[in-house]
Amino acid sequence: MAKIKKAYECSNCGHTEAHWAGQCPSCGKWGTLTEVTVRENKESSASLIDDKTSKKLKAIKVDSNSRIKSDFEEFDRAVGGGLVPDSVSILTARPGAGKSTLLLQLSKSYADRGLKVLYVSGEESESQIKSRADRIMEHLPENVWVLSTNSMDSALNEIKKIDADIIFLDSIQTFTLAEFDNKAGSPTQTIEVANKAVEIAKDEEKKRAVIMIGHMTKAGEMAGLRTLEHLVDTVLVLDGESDEDLRVLTSTKNRFGRTGEIGLFSMTEDGLVEITNPSEYFITQRENEIEGSAISVTKEGSRLLEVEIESLVSKSFLPYPQRIGDSLRKDDLNTLISILQERAGLNLFDYNVIIKTTGGLKLSEPSVNLAIMISIASSLLKKPVDDKTVFIAEVGLTGELKKVPQIKQRVRELERLGYKKCYVARNSLDSKDFAGIKVLQMANIKDVIGDLFY
Repeated sequence: MAKIKKAYECSNCGHTEAHWAGQCPSCGKWGTLTEVTVRENKESSASLIDDKTSKKLKAIKVDSNSRIKSDFEEFDRAVGGGLVPDSVSILTARPGAGKSTLLLQLSKSYADRGLKVLYVSGEESESQIKSRADRIMEHLPENVWVLSTNSMDSALNEIKKIDADIIFLDSIQTFTLAEFDNKAGSPTQTIEVANKAVEIAKDEEKKRAVIMIGHMTKAGEMAGLRTLEHLVDTVLVLDGESDEDLRVLTSTKNRFGRTGEIGLFSMTEDGLVEITNPSEYFITQRENEIEGSAISVTKEGSRLLEVEIESLVSKSFLPYPQRIGDSLRKDDLNTLISILQERAGLNLFDYNVIIKTTGGLKLSEPSVNLAIMISIASSLLKKPVDDKTVFIAEVGLTGELKKVPQIKQRVRELERLGYKKCYVARNSLDSKDFAGIKVLQMANIKDVIGDLFY
């Protein structure tokens, strides 16, 4: 028989104390301890006997999980080739990024393949979900069930009732279990609800795939305890500003595939649309060359993406010139500008410098450093760069060009796409391996600028 007693739980870190205190002794936050009900089982867990025995590593049979494909290749790519039947994933994004829209579109895709899908929402009513479905779907699927509730107990009953294959929970922080008195969104409720999701997904009698939506904090991280991320098999982040079309789906954790894989989408009035040809989306098609533009190749997960960096350099009439880069961290931009000034002799101390990428792609890989600096130099010198020339190199504080990983595959891809010239770091590869593209291996940024503009 379970014994009921009172305790005090921190709403910030989940730490539990037997007595109330003004400050949480674990995380140091003030006023976060709230009263909760705890049920203790008199039976000692030590008395339970586990009959499992160890096995030799070589004797263990690997279960080759069959993937559940959707109609969205970009989504399947991000999760490692399709959903795994007994997997639990969590999807997080800023409000308005398109989390619910993506799940609703996936529900139709899986239902059209004969799977039973249950969409459980703790934030929206059935009529709100139906209105969105009417807007983004031409034909409503037969095998999609919708349940609007905050009760995880009701959701579990409905899962077993309809024998669902795929379950969507929108969102995990809104659900509660009746056996706990904590409010929705508290650490205890969130973790216990997630545990139930894992339990129902990995049931030996019937394995199911579960995708939960998780809230995102202002800092751009998933809300709640880190325990939630450890519980699930896959963590997906849908990145994109509400005033831009581009949405990038990234797997930051994946037990069934490569971490860091991305899927590219564009947000339209009809929902999320796959970007199947990134070259057309991220590269501006021009009739004439223009200063301030340079092209590079960045690696996201296992795919190579061409990216166009645009720069605008203008005279500043203020004591502190503006340095704006919505696709790059400000500190990184200031570092590259300092290298240009000290190592290449370009006077930028009293100039505003603004950079962005076509399509809004974020720049996280140092292989684009050279292209960023060349686009800035092109804008300052008012000299355009040939749109069939590409720049792939990291630039050190000394101004020297550094090698980047998989440079041969990057140049091979550029050759296939019809580019004519590529600047890389010295001793990066054998130029004789490429017949359709001229590979220029340079020592430092000053040499590249001299070769291009002087």
